[in-house]
Amino acid sequence: MTQDRDELRRLHFINALFAHVTGKDLYLAKQIQSAIAFSLSELEAQVEADPGLAERYSEEFNASAARLLDRLYSALPRHGFFHWDASKSLYSGTPLFARAEVMAGLRHLAPFQESTLLITNLRPAVLPPERRETSRRKQEYTDLLTFLRELTAARSPAGGDTTLLFL
Repeated sequence: MTQDRDELRRLHFINALFAHVTGKDLYLAKQIQSAIAFSLSELEAQVEADPGLAERYSEEFNASAARLLDRLYSALPRHGFFHWDASKSLYSGTPLFARAEVMAGLRHLAPFQESTLLITNLRPAVLPPERRETSRRKQEYTDLLTFLRELTAARSPAGGDTTLLFL
């Protein structure tokens, strides 16, 4: 049951992430999802043997989708793309460091009329799975999301189309 839910979540994730390619057609999104899953088939076999690796599979799936999206946008000369993986730094879950990373991304995207800013693994950076999700930590996460949305809206070029995605 959990595996089916994860597959459905990944399908909707791919459909949203690649909507400009799929036209929100779930069949085409399923094709992209299958291609990414095929590239991770060895890890998928390990997950079947040890269900404890399911979280690692999800992380690798998201990272593969981000790389594919980066390659796709790199081929479009008028569309900017920036990916920030919040799990890469010990302090990514703090507003100060998150602001610095997002500002670096927005500077990179400034010359483009259309751009996509992808932020991955922010939730695990603020709410680590090995620690309890207290109401204070949940509020910090919500506040950080709001802060990053407002920062992106305020610092994006006027008249530009910047898409902010959190995964």
